[in-house]
Amino acid sequence: MSYLVLDESKTKDTIKELNIVLADYHMYYQKLRNFHWNVIGQNFFDLHVQFEDMYNGAKVKIDEIAERILTLRFKPKSNFTDYLNLSNLKETSSNIQDHEMVSVLLEDHSTIINQMRNVVDSATKNDDEGTIDLIGAYIRQLEKTSWMLDAWIMKIEEKQHA
Repeated sequence: MSYLVLDESKTKDTIKELNIVLADYHMYYQKLRNFHWNVIGQNFFDLHVQFEDMYNGAKVKIDEIAERILTLRFKPKSNFTDYLNLSNLKETSSNIQDHEMVSVLLEDHSTIINQMRNVVDSATKNDDEGTIDLIGAYIRQLEKTSWMLDAWIMKIEEKQHA
């Protein structure tokens, strides 16, 4: 790890946190696929496309997180059992309404953002600017997506009260 000029013992802490984010993103990805396949109702066209865009983005992040772990000279977790055990997220039923799907995703976003902040805290202690940069960009993107989903929820609530 000499080319990285990082303290290996501190990097181990960052890897632990990165593997949790990796597990969270696998659970999130599958939840998005679930919602993409099972959304119904008047918002089908909007949400079906949105969920697909979101799971395609999650798939890219999964690969980049795993590659960051490899760059740091560790092995990423790669078994579903590990993901189920490590993830902060839980599976969700396929039989929920479209607005409930969006609410679940907003809750998951908060959980993922908190875990990503744990990664940034750990990486900061090791001057690991590469990890900080990668995860910082993910936080910004997820915050923006959350804002958009929250605006969609407000639109639906306005229609229900009209």
